[in-house]
Amino acid sequence: MSWHSAEDPIPGDHFSCDAIETLIVPRARDLGSFEVRRALPSAKRQMIGPFIFFDQMGPAEFLLGQGMDVRPHPHIGLSTVTYLFDGEVMHRDSLGTSLPIRPGELNWMTAGRGIAHSERTAPELRASGSKLFGIQSWVALSARDEETDPGFVHYDADAMPVVTGEGKTVRVICGELLGARSPVAASSPTIYADCELEAGASLPVDPVHEERAIYTVSGAIDIAGDGFGPGQLLVFRPGDRITVKALERSRFMLLGGEPMDGPRHIWWNFVSSRPDRIEQAKADWKAGRFEAVPGEDEFIPLPEPPPPPVRYP
Repeated sequence: MSWHSAEDPIPGDHFSCDAIETLIVPRARDLGSFEVRRALPSAKRQMIGPFIFFDQMGPAEFLLGQGMDVRPHPHIGLSTVTYLFDGEVMHRDSLGTSLPIRPGELNWMTAGRGIAHSERTAPELRASGSKLFGIQSWVALSARDEETDPGFVHYDADAMPVVTGEGKTVRVICGELLGARSPVAASSPTIYADCELEAGASLPVDPVHEERAIYTVSGAIDIAGDGFGPGQLLVFRPGDRITVKALERSRFMLLGGEPMDGPRHIWWNFVSSRPDRIEQAKADWKAGRFEAVPGEDEFIPLPEPPPPPVRYP
C-alpha cells in the first residue's frame, strides 16, 4: 500500500503493568472507500524490530461498484507484508505478478533496490459487493539486503503452521512461536503471528526477541490486571515474560524482532539507511525509471513539494 497522510497515533494512559513500555492508540482516517488506523510510525515509537509501518485496513464493506484502488506506486528498502481477516485484494507488481490474496494467506513483497505495485478490488467483486479487513505492514530490510533484487512470495493459508489447544489458535506468520516455525524468510530476526483466544484462554509471550508488541484486533484482553480493547498497540519492555489472557473471544497480532542494524530513514514509500538513496529513488520514480506494472495505465505521482526524510530511531 502507498503511504498516505494520517493523523499521528496518540499515546495511551499509564497502566499498572510495568511490562508495557508504550501504549499507542491509532487514529482512524477515512480514505473515502475504507478506513485505516496507523499504529506505526508514531511520535512515541517508530519501529518495533524491523516493523516500521503498521496499518489496520477496515473493517469496511464496499457498495456495489466500489472497492479498493491503490494505483501503482514504488518502494525501496523494505518488504510489504499483507495479511487479511476478511475480503480479497488483487496484487499486481512490476515483476509481472498478478494474484489475489484472501484471509489467512500472506503476500510478502520485497522491494530491495526497487519495485512498483498496485492493490485493487477485482471487477467481479465490485459487481457483487465485498468487504475488506486486514493488516498491511512494512518491515525494513537489513543493510546487507537493501539493494537486493526485488521479489514476491505468496503463501497459502496452509503453508504457515497453526498451533491449537487450550482455547487458542495461533498462526505463526514469520519466525518461531510455541515450538512452531514459519517457512517465511525475513531479512532479520522477526516474529509475527495471528493469535485468537477463547474467553479465559491465555498465551505466554516469552522474551525471545528484544522488541515485542501486540496489536489488538477484536475482543478484550488482560495483562497483569489491566484490560485492553481493540485497536491498540501495546509495546512490551525488553526481557519480561508476558501472559495475555482473553476476557472474551479475542484476536491480536504479535509482532517484533531484534533491533535494526542502524537507523532508518523513511519518506513516502521509501525506506533506507541512507538519505541519499531516498533522494535517488525520488528522482527515479519522477523520471519513470522504475519498471512498470503490467496491465496498469495509472500511477501515483511523486508527492509535491517533497518533505525531508524522517530518520528512525
